Formats: sequence, C-alpha cells, structure tokens
Amino acid sequence: MRKINYPLIVSDFDGTLVKADGTIDERNKVLIAEYIAAGGSFAISTGRLPVGILPRVKELGLKGMVCCCQGSIILDIESGKTILDGRLSLETTLAIVRKMEAMGLHIHAYDQWDYYSNVDDEALKLYEQAVRVKAKLVTDKPLSQFIEERGFCSYKLLAVVHPKDKERIMQELLAENFSGCEVTSSGEFLVEVVNARYSKGTAVEFLANYCNVPLAKTVAIGDQLNDLPMIERAGLGVAVQNAEQKLKDRADYVCKFTNEEGAVGEIIEKFGFIE
Repeated sequence: MRKINYPLIVSDFDGTLVKADGTIDERNKVLIAEYIAAGGSFAISTGRLPVGILPRVKELGLKGMVCCCQGSIILDIESGKTILDGRLSLETTLAIVRKMEAMGLHIHAYDQWDYYSNVDDEALKLYEQAVRVKAKLVTDKPLSQFIEERGFCSYKLLAVVHPKDKERIMQELLAENFSGCEVTSSGEFLVEVVNARYSKGTAVEFLANYCNVPLAKTVAIGDQLNDLPMIERAGLGVAVQNAEQKLKDRADYVCKFTNEEGAVGEIIEKFGFIE
C-alpha cells in the first residue's frame, strides 16, 4: 500500500471536484478511495447547504465531517449531527437583506436545511438545478419582513447577479461594512455575504485539529474567491486550472487540469502520496 504524504486533503465541490454536468470524474473517485484506504483523510468544504452536499459526499463513500455554507456549518456525515454552527445575528441578517433589497437584487437567505428566495425566475431554476435543492419562495412580502417575523438568523446571504455587475455589487456591499462580515464570491453569477468568524479557512483548521494533522501537512483545493481563506490557511494551497486568476495568484500550486479533467485526482497523485 502507498504511504501518505499529506494526511488531510480538503476540496471545494462545485467547479473543483464536480464537473459542470454534476458528475464526478471516475478517476477522481478511484484516487479518493485509494487515498482514504491508505490512511488519508479527504473532506469536502462547500458553500452548499447540508441537504445539497450530504448525498454527494455519501456517493463518494466519505465519512467524518463535511463543511457547508462556507464553513459556518460542520456536520458529521453519518449521523447528520451539527458539530459547528455559525449563524449571523438577526440584526446583521436584516441589515444585509435590506441593503440587497434596496439594490433590487435576487436574494437567497440560508437556513440550515432550506434556503429562501425573493425571486422566481430562470436564474433561480438554473441555480436549483446546479445545487439539486429547490428554494422556498417568499414573493408575497419583502424577504426582510419574512426574516424579521420569523426571527431567522441566516448562515449566509447570496445574490444572483449578472457577471458584468458582480464587481460593482461586491464593492457596494463591501462599503456597508456589515458587522463581522465578509463579502465574497462562489461563482461567476454569485455574490455572498458571510460570517467572517467562520470561513473555509477556519473549517480547514477545525478539520486538521479533528484529524490530529498539523496545518502544515494539509492540502486545500479550490476555484473561487470563497476558497481563498482555506487556500491561505492550509499548508499547501491549490487552485485548479479553471480557477479565478486572483485565486491562482495566491495559490502555492496551480493544477495542470480543470475540474472537467480530474484536477483533484492530479493533486492526490502529486501530493497525497510519498513518491
């Protein structure tokens, strides 16, 4: 059996491990299984809700922890038990949603098992298809009113935007200086405001402590700006070939392959095992 080099590999899901059609490269599956069988720990850290990622990690035969909503939820895969919970305050949730409403944005507010949308359009249908989870619609009243009435503290707030408007919208939200928050992006059409205390970076640190692995011996793999905290926190930060250029610029290593070509398998082969 091959010997392990880096004992913990943490991978983003969409745009990194999974292809655009929602499938996972068979070579990736084989190498993940080989890596785990040799004693390595492989984990997923995603912006998705638990309900959107648990079936996929089980498809890979993963056990242990999965990190959801940019690291603000960490669950035990087998039991579904919440290990870490990092909601925004109600005051902050409302401030973000009201600002997004004033900007006329298509908004998603994330609870632990559901997300709520203020718009029912083609963009929502495409998003639902990608994450394989249907939104709960709130179109009879402002989303902020719905949230206030329910006392709903969100894990993250997401806006579906046109790519040409993304940078402007991010800058406008950044200018608000929402208390304890970070503005980031998980895709070409997506802008997110998340709890700065909980990120994919803190999730990598949590997993390393849980697996008793020094951070210096961890690998993190991603493709978008929301992956930057874990790329910077891990011992070896990796950007897949299709990653945002800003992420590539900060990564320790840039894959030769894209998510469509088995980039995660490339990293397992190159860094997961001792030559």
